[in-house]
This record gives sequence, structure tokens and C-alpha cells, in this order.
Amino acid sequence: MAKPVRAALGEVWLTCQVCQGDLFREREVLLNSTGMEFMKLAWANESATGLICWRCGYVHLFVNRDIKLYRADK
Repeated sequence: MAKPVRAALGEVWLTCQVCQGDLFREREVLLNSTGMEFMKLAWANESATGLICWRCGYVHLFVNRDIKLYRADK
């Protein structure tokens, strides 16, 4: 199972928009477009950082590469 992380964007610590939790599971998410899928070029689509709330499961997507992840002890 993935380890929990905390996340910050600059000086701002992120919390879940739904439950205000501050622990997340991180994973890369492809931002697929219909045109690229049709041309069999899905691999070239942009990706985002997905932060899945540890408490409620809400998925937050960030394309901003300045997001920093910090290991958290649950």
C-alpha cells in the first residue's frame, strides 16, 4: 500500500477540498484527449499529479509541477 504524503504549493500546505484532511496518496494521472486516443497517441497526452485524500478518497489533480510532496507518518 502507498505511503501517505503531505503536499505544499510554495508556502501553502494543501488540504482536501471535501473533508479538510491533510494526508494524501500520490499517483500520476494521464489527461487523455479524444483526438489523441483516436490517433493512438495517448502516450503523448499531458499528465498531472493526482493526490487522493487518505480520509475520504476525493481526487485532486495538479498540473503545476511546483507542488512538493513530503513523506508523512500516519
